[in-house]
Amino acid sequence: MNSLGNEERPVFVTGHKNPDTDSICAAITYANLKNKVFGGNYIACRAGHLNEETQFVLQHFKVDVPAYIKDVRTQVRDMEIRRMEGSSKDLSLKNAWKKMRDADVVTLCATEGDKLAGIVTTNDIVETYMDVIDPHILSQAETSYRNIVETLDGELIVGNIEENLTRGKVVIAAASPEMMENVIEEGDVVILGNRYETQLCAIELNASCIIVCEGAEVARTIKAQAEEHGTKIITTPHDTFVVARLINQSMPIDHIMKKDNLVSFYMDDFIEDIQEVMASMRHRYFPVLDKNDNYIGMISRRNFLGAHKKQLILVDHNEKNQAVNGADSAEILEIIDHHRLRTIETSGPVFFRNQPLGSTCTIIYLMYKEYGIEIDPTTAGLLLAAILSDTLMFRSPTCTKVDKKAGEELADIAQINYEEFAKEMFHAGSNLGNKTAEEILHQDFKKFTVDDMTIGIGQINSMSAEELLEIREKVTPQLKAVTEKDGLDMIFFMLTNIIEESSEVVFAGNKALHTLNSAFGLNSESDVVTLPGVVSRKKQLLPAIVETIQQ
Repeated sequence: MNSLGNEERPVFVTGHKNPDTDSICAAITYANLKNKVFGGNYIACRAGHLNEETQFVLQHFKVDVPAYIKDVRTQVRDMEIRRMEGSSKDLSLKNAWKKMRDADVVTLCATEGDKLAGIVTTNDIVETYMDVIDPHILSQAETSYRNIVETLDGELIVGNIEENLTRGKVVIAAASPEMMENVIEEGDVVILGNRYETQLCAIELNASCIIVCEGAEVARTIKAQAEEHGTKIITTPHDTFVVARLINQSMPIDHIMKKDNLVSFYMDDFIEDIQEVMASMRHRYFPVLDKNDNYIGMISRRNFLGAHKKQLILVDHNEKNQAVNGADSAEILEIIDHHRLRTIETSGPVFFRNQPLGSTCTIIYLMYKEYGIEIDPTTAGLLLAAILSDTLMFRSPTCTKVDKKAGEELADIAQINYEEFAKEMFHAGSNLGNKTAEEILHQDFKKFTVDDMTIGIGQINSMSAEELLEIREKVTPQLKAVTEKDGLDMIFFMLTNIIEESSEVVFAGNKALHTLNSAFGLNSESDVVTLPGVVSRKKQLLPAIVETIQQ
C-alpha cells in the first residue's frame, strides 16, 4: 500500500498574516537554515499578500515569492491515502472480487483514462450473484469473450476473443437434441459436454458460443462447422455445474457499478468538512481526486485516525490572532520571535526562541552563526533588508547593538550600501498610489488582544512627509468602516517619518483618542495625534496603549 504517509512530510515555515519584510525574509532564511542543518523538507510560506516593500526586496535579490497558505487545517492530503490503481470498467466480477480480497478492501474505483468512471463494492457483487437469475444477464452486460474465457480458466479455440456477447441467454444442454431445438435460440451460449451430436445441434441452431466442459477434445468437423456458422468454441477444465456457477462472474463491473452522483473528495478538502458526509454513507471507502478531477486513490473512515496534522514553524509572531488560519489545529514545532509573549497554545513542547532584538532576522542571523553555516550574499541581503525594515535603518528604539552589528556584517557579505538600499526600499514601501485605503491600512497590520478588547495597529514608514500626507488623507475617511469590518474595538494607524523620527497617528473607535491622550500625556482633540520620537509599534505605541487599557 502506498500512501502520502510514506513520503517525507513538509514543515511549513511561515510568518503572520499581513506579512512585512521581516516576516517574509525570516520564513525564507530560516527554512533555508533548517534544510542545510537538518535536511528534510522545510518550506517557506506566507500567510498573506506581500506589500510593496517586500516585493521590492524579493525582486532586488531575485528570490521567488513564498507559497501562499491560507489555512493549515488537516486536509485529505494529510491522510493515509490508499493508492490503488483505478480498474478498467471491463474488469470481470471474478477478478474484481479477487482484487478487493487481495488488497483487503471492499470498494474498487473504475476509471477511464485518469477520470473516475464508477464505484463497485463487494456488496454489489454479492447482490448481483445472489439475486440475478436472468439468463440474459451476460448479453445485457455486453460481456467480453475474453472475460468468459478467463473466468472459466478456459481457452477459445474457435472465434475472436476480442468480441463481446451482445444477445442470447445462457443455457445448459442437458436434454436430447430433439428437446434442445425447443430450448436453444440463435445467439445463445450453450454449456455442454463431449457428446458430438449435442455440440453439432447447438451449432446448427446458430448458438453464438458453445462451452465444452471437462477439457473434452473437440472434433475437427465440429470446429469446421462452428467456423462456418460463426459459433465460438470455448473449452474449460471445469464440469457443467462449476461452469454454470462461474459464468455470471465474467460480466464486467461496468454493468453493476454506481456511476451517477458519486461521492468523492479532493486532496485539498478539509477533513472536518468531509467527516459528516462520510458518516452518512453506506460504503466504507471513498475516491480521492486531484484538482484536475483525476483519480488518486481511496480513503476510508478509519484513515481519520492516522491523519497527520500539518507541521508548522512560526516566525515573527506568537499571537493566535496573527497566525495563519487553522494554526490551532496544526502541530507547531518551533516559534522564533522578537515580540511580547502572547504565546499560541500548543499540544506539546516546542522549541521557542524569543529575544528582545529589533528584528526576527537578527535572531536567525545569530542561528546561522551558531550552526556554523556560511551566509551567502542572497541570504545576507534578505536578512539585512528585514533588519533595516524593522529597525527603520537602525533608528528605531527597538534596535540594539546586536542588530546594528549584524546589519553591518550582512551588508559586507551582500556587498550593499545599506543606506542607499534602505532609501530605495522605504520609497517602494510608501509608493501606494494604486492601493485602496483598506489595502494601505492592512499592508503592515497586526491585531492584538488586550484584556477583553481587540485592537488593530497598522504602520507605514516613509522618508517623505509629502507621501505620508497623501496616505493620511486617503486612509482617514475609511478608518471607521475598517474598524467595524475587522471587528475591532479600536484601530490606530502610524504614519512614521523615518528622517524626522516621529509618527502621526490616525485612529477610530470609541475610546481611541482618550487612550492615546492617556498613554502619551496629551490633551489632543484632533483626529490626528503627533508623537515625536515614536517610531516603533512594538516597543513604543503598543506598550503604552496596553498599559493604559489595563489601568
